[in-house]
Amino acid sequence: MSTPRFRPGDRVRVRDIGTPGHVRIPFYAREHVGVVERYCGAYPNPEELGYGRPGLPPIDLYRVHFRQAALWPGYAGTVQDTLEIEVYDHWLAPAEPAEDDDA
Repeated sequence: MSTPRFRPGDRVRVRDIGTPGHVRIPFYAREHVGVVERYCGAYPNPEELGYGRPGLPPIDLYRVHFRQAALWPGYAGTVQDTLEIEVYDHWLAPAEPAEDDDA
């Protein structure tokens, strides 16, 4: 088993890889920066499973923390409101140091 690419506390950007079809990342999270809350393990790729394929090799899955005000312009809640979603590794890239969108 390989070492996960990201660790809790790492800042990541959700990629918009333009994949059509059965994808497992919400549009509202794409291109936003969040913080890895935890590593959840490695699982078969659900995007492949959705087409009846085996989904192998397994892909690392992370829970990523976002500020809701950064995800939705005009968000009326408090600055403390957050959202956590689980994101597979192939949708993530390291965030650049200057990117403080959601972290």
